[in-house]
Amino acid sequence: MDSSSSPNSCLSVGSTSPSAVVLLYSKELKKWDEFEDILEERRHVSDLKFAMKCYTPLVYKEIIPCKPSDIKYSVLNSEEVHYIIKQLSKESLQSVDVLREEACEILDEMGHKLRLGAIRFFAFTLSKVFKQIYSKVCVNEEGIQKLQRAIQEHPVVLLPSHRSYIDFLMLSFLLYNYDLPVPVIAAGMDFLGMKMVGELLRMSGAFFMRRTFGGNKLYWAVFSEYVKTMLRNGYAPVEFFLEGTRSRTAKTLTPKFGLLNIVMEPFFKRQVFDTYLVPISISYDKILEETLYVYELLGVPKPKESTTGLLKARKILSENFGNIHVYFGDPVSLRSLAAGRMDQSPYNLVPRYIPQKQSAEMHAFVTEVAYKIQLLQIENMVLSPWALTVTVLLQNLPSMNFDALVAKTLWLKGLTQAFGGFLTWPDNEPAEEVVQSSIFLHSNIASLVKDQVVLKTDSGESEVVDGLIFQHITLLTCSAYRNQLLNIFVRPSLVAVALQMTPGFRKEDVYSWFCFLHDVFSDEFIFLPGNILKDFEEGCYLLCKSETIQVTTKDILVTEKGNTVLEFLIGLFKPFVECYQIICKYLLKEEEDYFTEKQYLAGVRKFTSELLDQGTSKCYDVLSSDVQKNALAAFVRLGVVEKKKVNNGCILNVNEPATTKLEEMLGCKVPVGKPVTAKL
Repeated sequence: MDSSSSPNSCLSVGSTSPSAVVLLYSKELKKWDEFEDILEERRHVSDLKFAMKCYTPLVYKEIIPCKPSDIKYSVLNSEEVHYIIKQLSKESLQSVDVLREEACEILDEMGHKLRLGAIRFFAFTLSKVFKQIYSKVCVNEEGIQKLQRAIQEHPVVLLPSHRSYIDFLMLSFLLYNYDLPVPVIAAGMDFLGMKMVGELLRMSGAFFMRRTFGGNKLYWAVFSEYVKTMLRNGYAPVEFFLEGTRSRTAKTLTPKFGLLNIVMEPFFKRQVFDTYLVPISISYDKILEETLYVYELLGVPKPKESTTGLLKARKILSENFGNIHVYFGDPVSLRSLAAGRMDQSPYNLVPRYIPQKQSAEMHAFVTEVAYKIQLLQIENMVLSPWALTVTVLLQNLPSMNFDALVAKTLWLKGLTQAFGGFLTWPDNEPAEEVVQSSIFLHSNIASLVKDQVVLKTDSGESEVVDGLIFQHITLLTCSAYRNQLLNIFVRPSLVAVALQMTPGFRKEDVYSWFCFLHDVFSDEFIFLPGNILKDFEEGCYLLCKSETIQVTTKDILVTEKGNTVLEFLIGLFKPFVECYQIICKYLLKEEEDYFTEKQYLAGVRKFTSELLDQGTSKCYDVLSSDVQKNALAAFVRLGVVEKKKVNNGCILNVNEPATTKLEEMLGCKVPVGKPVTAKL
């Protein structure tokens, strides 16, 4: 259940009382599936032989064979596109022929040209590249078998996590490896600027979409009909990223709903019997773009994709990026999700080709499905030893004794497993070697000097690299790996911080603070809307399971050994609390009555840099544009900042009383509002 629907809900925290809850929550531990290293065979078989193998993938049972040109023809002659063209012709006084020609151009820009020759070329090239830069590419075999069955039964939509450009290349490579149909992939227009590469991607299944459609009804109609035609045809899975773009911080980004709406529509209009949604989790020991991401987070514009840039990136072929784990989750039936929830009859009241405004019920359903898929992605992300080691290092800056680091990492390993974390840890190696190997893999940001492990916060020659402070580059790189751990630790961490904020041990008060934190940080982490009580129960359950707390009918009591766990969890989450406090302080100092988001980002960065230079703050995380944007989204939602549309943009205005109150609550200077009692 949601804490409140009012704009200032976080400041009053109207929520459900948990006083009657006796932790009914339970959580099954994640079982390790059998993972197969697909590179093992690649190292013993010719890449050319692999690329030229007999490739006859099993496909959807009701398939009608067609070429990419057939799909374009079908879209152009569909009732949906005809209807929109006629409507636009009346509105704009343009002829039907002119609008039809524009639709043709949109299709030419957008459409894929899937060809087996291009797939074989990528199979050959990627096999060589992956063997060079990765030690292992591990795939859960059971997930592949379930996907194989699903593809033959109903249209399939692949929904991978998005941490790297490697994601979509890796999935196509894997499906080719397992003789499954290579997916058609929604890609950004950026790639079309890359000579040859853009066309090669198009021929390997990429179809291109503009980042924003604006009010272009024709583009939207052509694009949505193109996706739906491919889905209904079923000759290849449709693949896209719910996050829309790559996560630069290793935290899952809040979902975008546009494409998900489109792929659901054929089911609700009874054009297909069912659609399978397949959550896929791709986990990296070391992210290929880690330094590039930090530069972007610190305000350096993202370099434009180009063939020249790709060729310059060849130097990565001499580096080792460790292992990749790809977990194919169970296919989720859209029919099962909608059963008892959604009525298909409203779609029967008007002809299928007439666009309908989405109902509030449908929007809520799509939102819920998107968040559920993302939570499944998070649940199946595989943690490497480095995620544990770097988290310990960040809580013990600037350096740490190696033996103490190993001991603390082993302690954290036990806690991670108790919390149900999906952790890869070589059982046949001594812990010292595991930790040392992970430090060596990340030797660009950490080193072992004698018996001390040190994070490299000095570039050696200068503190400044490309205009950025080298220490901030290193620390934000480390934060991204720490965030991998936070994906599964966030709920017990929120309970731990709520316990620290609560004067006394009353469960009802702890829950009030939990609701406050949950509400404030719901743009920062993935929480299922309306699920706040269950999130609280999960956090408490995991803390009980690890013998950190005991929960009675009215109180939450910390055990004798619980302080160590709580101290660690508070240290894990506190940077986010401090970030939002600092941003509140900046907003209260903002002299302009109205300002843009661009001015806000530059102002926060300057304000934070001054605090760090003066030594009055050590919270480098607030330099991240990701945190700054999430905080702004939260503050607008909570009424702390007012957002107004002006011409083609937006301006912002600070609500000073609300900002002051939020800053005081984050600092525990004022109590949260009394929760509303309700039946549980």
